[in-house]
Amino acid sequence: MEIGWMVITALLQITVVLITVLLTVAYMTYAERKVLSFMQDRLGPMEVGPYGLLQPIADGLKLFFKEDIIPAGANKIIFSIAPIICLIPALIGFAVIPYTEGFTLFGMQGGVIADLNVGLLYIFAFAGVGAYGVILGGWASNSKYALLGGLRSAAQIISYELAMGFSIVGVLLLSGSLSLVSITQAQSGTWFGFIPQWNVFLQPVAFGAYVIAAVAETNRLPFDMPEAESELVAGFFTEYSGMRFAFFFLAEYGNMILVSCLASVLFLGGYNAPLPFLSFIPGFAWLALKTWALLFFFIWIRGTFPRVRFDQLMKFGWKVLIPVTLVNLLVTALGVYIYNN
Repeated sequence: MEIGWMVITALLQITVVLITVLLTVAYMTYAERKVLSFMQDRLGPMEVGPYGLLQPIADGLKLFFKEDIIPAGANKIIFSIAPIICLIPALIGFAVIPYTEGFTLFGMQGGVIADLNVGLLYIFAFAGVGAYGVILGGWASNSKYALLGGLRSAAQIISYELAMGFSIVGVLLLSGSLSLVSITQAQSGTWFGFIPQWNVFLQPVAFGAYVIAAVAETNRLPFDMPEAESELVAGFFTEYSGMRFAFFFLAEYGNMILVSCLASVLFLGGYNAPLPFLSFIPGFAWLALKTWALLFFFIWIRGTFPRVRFDQLMKFGWKVLIPVTLVNLLVTALGVYIYNN
């Protein structure tokens, strides 16, 4: 009986988190279209519902009922499973994100589905698997545009995943743990009573490198070379339609939300309030606020910067970002050693 109840509560936890993430994905597309339209002095979606609020639901229904086409020359099995390989890692990473503290939801203690002591490795392991979906989808489509998009994605991931990993190691040195719950708890409190003990103040270079690498990892402007509409039609998912196209879309926005949540946890204190007198606001509200601020940044740079050339993208990753993160890691390790001794 106890095992059955544990299974039920675990499924309820997963359902609540999954619905929250999928709703956020849906209305992230609406927010992006609205914010970009205001930046460009237009209105954006206005027809479906008041102020276009039902537009994401209409888009989802449209994609659900669209014909699912598989090109004649495509590898049908790999073509079909590639979007799933992209989507699943983008969603299961939320299992180790701590949402709040001192709160129980369907038996979920501490506001996290699974407090793994290697939570950070768990996320990065599955993020690496998700990259294969993009590469396989581009290759299996039997299209030169899709194949070029897949190859670009492979090169881009190799370049920027290293920099992202190096930027996070500094945080691990400061907190001494791979558990996201422990990293969040290490950032509670303040210095001098008014400065939050967030890692962003100790690791500003690492935070900047992480954000740049995250934009590149999620294939967003100005680093959207795997898609590059003006060159490759739609890149690796040129030949996709219907729900398979929607899966790629969900994976992209799911990854954006995941890397933003991770940045909030690693550098911005996660669910911790910035100052003690603000602790009456629930922890999940603080995490949501920080995550949405970072998502707004994703939209902002899309509306501000042009796409960089592919050679500039690779050169920046290998010759600038990786050396900078390595130097930051060396300085952090030296500082931690001196502080502890």
